[in-house]
Amino acid sequence: MKRLIILACLLIGLASQALGAGQTLRRGNGADPQTLDPGRAQGVPESNILRDLFEGLVTEDACGNLIPGVAQSWSASPDGLTYTFQLRPTARWSNGDPVTAHDFVFSLRRTVDPATGSLYGAILEPITNAREIVAGKAKPDTLGIEALDAHTLVIHLHRPAPFLPGILAHQAAFPVHPSTVVRYGLDFVKPGRLVSNGAYRLKDWVMQSHVLLERNAAYWDDAHTGFDAVRFEATEDIYSELKRFRAGELDITDTVPSMQIGWVKAHLGRALHIAPYLGVYYYGLNLTREPFDDNQALRLALALAIDRDILTSKILHGGEQPAYGFVPPMPGYHGATFPEARMNREERWQKARELYAQSGYSLQRPLEVELLYNTQSDHKILAVAVAQMWQQVLGVRVRLINQEWKVFLQTRQEKRDTQVFRAGWIGDYRDPETFLSILTSWHEMNDTGYASPTYDNALEKAMMEPDATKRFALLEQAERILLQDLPVIPLFFYSSKHLVNPDLGGYRDNIMDHHLSRWMARRKPTGQEAPICSPSS
Repeated sequence: MKRLIILACLLIGLASQALGAGQTLRRGNGADPQTLDPGRAQGVPESNILRDLFEGLVTEDACGNLIPGVAQSWSASPDGLTYTFQLRPTARWSNGDPVTAHDFVFSLRRTVDPATGSLYGAILEPITNAREIVAGKAKPDTLGIEALDAHTLVIHLHRPAPFLPGILAHQAAFPVHPSTVVRYGLDFVKPGRLVSNGAYRLKDWVMQSHVLLERNAAYWDDAHTGFDAVRFEATEDIYSELKRFRAGELDITDTVPSMQIGWVKAHLGRALHIAPYLGVYYYGLNLTREPFDDNQALRLALALAIDRDILTSKILHGGEQPAYGFVPPMPGYHGATFPEARMNREERWQKARELYAQSGYSLQRPLEVELLYNTQSDHKILAVAVAQMWQQVLGVRVRLINQEWKVFLQTRQEKRDTQVFRAGWIGDYRDPETFLSILTSWHEMNDTGYASPTYDNALEKAMMEPDATKRFALLEQAERILLQDLPVIPLFFYSSKHLVNPDLGGYRDNIMDHHLSRWMARRKPTGQEAPICSPSS
């Protein structure tokens, strides 16, 4: 049945694409991208563009299901530790060069090489020696990957990882054009230099304005690409983005203002798409400095003083779910929650006050703390609401600080300049490990400074467990340790919210919220219902 659904999504995408030739798809994309280097990118705005510019060994259909990309097929050894990929002989770079297995060896080694400055090398951790290379304890050429010939790639794992195809669809595993990278270094991403292998190539990039892509005629499946161009607009001001959509200047918005959801439902309901999204919105706590470095009682007090039901039902209005654990719901996994989640609001607040006093603070000696968030109105609204809750329940004095996206990411990574910071984690693949691993002591994206041998060992044990059921149980135990230590305060599990031009064909809601432009095309409304995607997509 799932194969039929996947095929239906593919056929529908192909049927609509013929109508898109010669037109431009206009997409709201939030913040200006930090970089277009697949090995160094980390945010959603970058990922949206990179999925159009590049293609990994594995890619996704319109419904978010994994399908062959540059690799036309692959197989795994009986023990699950060796994967062999057969690359398409027709795969080409945008300059006409063939895409080879050697290009993937170069690119994956580059991602884990500390000299690259990637914050996503750890996603390749299941590959032999990847963790040691990221930590600077082994050389990049010891990574467990080899090209048997131009079209045969072998990947060796040090532990079972049934989700490896999902990892290989992530931008950190995308190939880069070796000779261009060697020639230009980090500047290879500039217009006129960037050589890509996806359905589109880079035409123009105007900072704080837009990124313009044009059709890549060398792409192996170019015949089925819908639009001739895609324009990603920087739309941090989500109210202006809504106005631009209403004026017909955008086909897809990055999001929908929470305070406008009711109006949008009433007036633009046909264009509104709200769907489950594999992501968690949380506040990170800097455990490398005061006041959180050695004060678990204070961390828990702040977590309990937040009324998540108010955040999701009174402020957001977009289908978000209160989060008392860190891992969003997913099939087969029974996530942990902190025990106080079973209390009612008054009971949680009373315990929060007790813990606040226990941690050394009071109305006479209030905690003064900075809360950092990146520029966007919904983040500001949430920060104001949480600050008010902390002040009302505990007497905490909060100073709100907002920064532009690129500066915000740098500030978080440096750690010394943060106390509490906004964060969100979107699953890179459909497995609890993609959430839990980012808070290990060895992960580059751990901006909290949390370093717990107990947590690391619990997660390591789960990673090495080959039995799926036992592995999920061990992951739940690791999550329970995380929620006891609380280096992060989960607030809610995301939903995706977009406005989509009803005349746009090939757009499908999916839990990953991945929408490759090549599946879409302009079409006239038919009045027919869109096909239902697989529940796992």
